[in-house]
Amino acid sequence: MDWNARYAEGDTPWDKGSSHPVLSGSLTRGLLYGRILVPGCGTGHDARALAVHGLDVTGLDISPLALEAAKSGPGNVEFVLGSLFELSPGFASAFDGVFEHTCFCAIDPARRADYVRAIASVLKPGGRLLAVFFLDPGNDGDGPPFGCTRDEIEALFRPFFRVVREESVIPTFAGREGRELLMLMERV
Repeated sequence: MDWNARYAEGDTPWDKGSSHPVLSGSLTRGLLYGRILVPGCGTGHDARALAVHGLDVTGLDISPLALEAAKSGPGNVEFVLGSLFELSPGFASAFDGVFEHTCFCAIDPARRADYVRAIASVLKPGGRLLAVFFLDPGNDGDGPPFGCTRDEIEALFRPFFRVVREESVIPTFAGREGRELLMLMERV
């Protein structure tokens, strides 16, 4: 997928123009703290929402156009151009938390184990992953986005994480009701 071309063409249906609605509630419950990575941050809505709550946030994306838009927005966030699968050594065990929303579902399902290893590698021991997983994107498997099941998520993440909590009824964007799963996991 040429993500930069999608931004150039304005073909970005995943960009709703605001952060995921679950963020304000999750943050008030103290689920994330410290230094946070937002992989596949796009134009930075989620990263900025996290920063507003006093977190030290780094947004990572492979699209220069997405990051150009992200950097022009308000908020004190570091935005980095790069791939989650080719991280610099400075990312190793550098984060207290990761917020996942739309990166996991955007990658080829064959690379999901690589995704899990990359997320585990950036987290400090005990670090947290707060993820909104898109279970049913409503496109019959032709993605991205690519759906997943709760069992698949657990099997992929189990070697590196333990599930702390999960919620299937969450505040979300219109049309996504009942199709997402919020999971908080801790790096073991």
